[in-house]
Amino acid sequence: MKSTGGSIKGLPENAYRPLKKGEDYIPYVPAGQTLHEVTWRSVGLGVLMAVVFSFSACYLGLVAGQVFEAAIPIAILAVGMAGLFTRRSTLLENVIIQSIGAASGVVVAGAIFTLPALYILGLKVSLLHTFIACTLGGFLGILFLIPLRRYFCVEEHGKLPFPEATATTEILATGERGGKSARVLVLSMLVGGIYDFFVEAMHIWPKQLRSDVLLGRAGAFLSEKARWVLKIDGTAALFGLGYIIGLKYVSIIAAGSILSFLVFLPLIFHFGQHIPSMIPPGGVPIAEMSELQIFSNYVQKIGIGAIAMAGLIGIMKMGKIIVTSFAIGMREIFQGGQAGIEGGIPRTEQEMKTKNVILLIIGTILLIFFAFWLFASPAGSMAFVLKVALVGLLIVVFLAFIFTPVAARAIAIVGVNPVSGMTLITLIITSLVLVGMGLGGENYAVGMTIALIMGCVVCTSLSTSGAFITDLKIGYWLGATPRNQQRWKFLGVVVSAISVSLAILLIHKAYGFTLGGNILEGGVPNPAIAAPQGNLMATIIKSLMIESEIPYLLYALGALCAILLEMAGVPPLAFALGMYLPIEINMPLLAGGLVSWSVIRLSKRVRAAEGDSPRERGTLIASGFIAGGALMGVMGAVLNLNEIGKPVRFISVGARYVKDILGDTGKVIWSIPETGGYLPYFKSISGQLISLAAFIGLVGFCYFYAKGRAERNK
Repeated sequence: MKSTGGSIKGLPENAYRPLKKGEDYIPYVPAGQTLHEVTWRSVGLGVLMAVVFSFSACYLGLVAGQVFEAAIPIAILAVGMAGLFTRRSTLLENVIIQSIGAASGVVVAGAIFTLPALYILGLKVSLLHTFIACTLGGFLGILFLIPLRRYFCVEEHGKLPFPEATATTEILATGERGGKSARVLVLSMLVGGIYDFFVEAMHIWPKQLRSDVLLGRAGAFLSEKARWVLKIDGTAALFGLGYIIGLKYVSIIAAGSILSFLVFLPLIFHFGQHIPSMIPPGGVPIAEMSELQIFSNYVQKIGIGAIAMAGLIGIMKMGKIIVTSFAIGMREIFQGGQAGIEGGIPRTEQEMKTKNVILLIIGTILLIFFAFWLFASPAGSMAFVLKVALVGLLIVVFLAFIFTPVAARAIAIVGVNPVSGMTLITLIITSLVLVGMGLGGENYAVGMTIALIMGCVVCTSLSTSGAFITDLKIGYWLGATPRNQQRWKFLGVVVSAISVSLAILLIHKAYGFTLGGNILEGGVPNPAIAAPQGNLMATIIKSLMIESEIPYLLYALGALCAILLEMAGVPPLAFALGMYLPIEINMPLLAGGLVSWSVIRLSKRVRAAEGDSPRERGTLIASGFIAGGALMGVMGAVLNLNEIGKPVRFISVGARYVKDILGDTGKVIWSIPETGGYLPYFKSISGQLISLAAFIGLVGFCYFYAKGRAERNK
């Protein structure tokens, strides 16, 4: 029976609870009902979502170290656009759109942990490296998870909460109100995008609020005498990200930033200014350093130690889950379960045939082997290169197989994937093995490249498998055909891998991940593009594969901080990320969290129409800020390319660009000079006041638009 939907009354009563003995779950679209599912519309819109959200999530992840989950805004857009066609999109078409498009966030999450490190270290890298690593990792994650679908979605029904899948399912199931929700999201995207374009590209007012300027003489005194500077990047994307994260976690992140920038940094300057000699790893005496130099040379190293220990703590806490999930994976893959048995099986239980899954796993493994062989070819003789490729393959497949069920279970229980710790372990093991094989020392470049590519394959695999179980659970609740979700997820991964590879290359060319050369040449991380995970992996692999002076004491201090936080019941990874990221990135997150808290309190005091509460509208607005701001950030990056003449110089208001010739190459470089590059108002207190007023206006728009007319219904 063909149907295009109808009145949405909600999921069955037993959707979220364990089933009683003899009770079956009947999905929203029963197995006997047939709707349009895989169509040109659903596939085309899914691909479009994958491209758009890959670019926006990649930009935001590299700037702020946070990748927003694309599933929810994609679901909202899918529902909102359902009525734009002559035939209204069906619920199951929207499931396919969401499933294909959501590949964007997971491939981004896997890529930004490792691939930026290739550029940060100045290694030879091409789009082929990045595309192959992301694609093969994503394929491996899908294929290793398919045999586990029945266990997680059916056998554990009602036992695992699936927080993100629940939220996305509710959005799709209440699709009748999607048009209004989509309008809120689109308007917010326009506001956030225009706001950030004014700041980032047109330089109408300064992006950064600084206490050393805004507070006048008092602020300048604190900066000069103690290197105490409070900074806030007032952008819509960061504010919206803080809103989505919520006050609890952004408070922890902000606390870590305050400890680093307003406690550790002034302390190091206070004692270091009395020591005339240079203190490694710094390159000049501390008394001559700016706050950014002190932070990058000393304080940020403490943050790295804290992040590493927080990841290891997360793995240790999941030890029992690792053992249990490994046993489940062995049982389901080698016994086969019901995957692929179609005779007499309802449509909602039909999956890819087990034989085909096994053949695809073998094919993917062979492709990974050939990729490693290709990337390792400069390392030496054919026999040695084949040995490196084989060892790398064994490490990657083994770790991905073990950790895939772990990632899926973590997402199913708490909605958080501990991929950082698992990737860190992969990188350490891989680096130590490659060094033992002779790819350290003089051959460090090849060794680092291979290790990071291997790390990317595993990281993307785990990120994909963790999120794919969410897609499959959404399909289980709503009645999608698992086979369709499984097949078309591959397309989402390929499209997202291409988009992410291009986005990382674009951002690298437009801004650069480091200042003053790569970190092997003494460069420092670019605060405008923090890439915290990439810098962490670059620092670790540099320490493991090149003999250098490693700041063990600073790393150990950070690790101790993480242990103490865990003992105190504070999430150590959130705090450690705050310690590592520049304070100007974390303060707007706190502002977003505070507004989120206020809107949630308001929602509890008022009545509103279903789907139009301040809480729901606020989430839509923040999602729009994130998507619009991040997309304008990508557009700004394109306009900032020297390769096309840096057209941003024609629309810049508060800054002026000057032409320079790069060495003997004759290459033209357009840049804003340190002296005289900005109009007088831009770096004065006048510019700061304009920036403050604009940011307050953005905050006010979010709060009052979320508030809407709800108070009239008290």
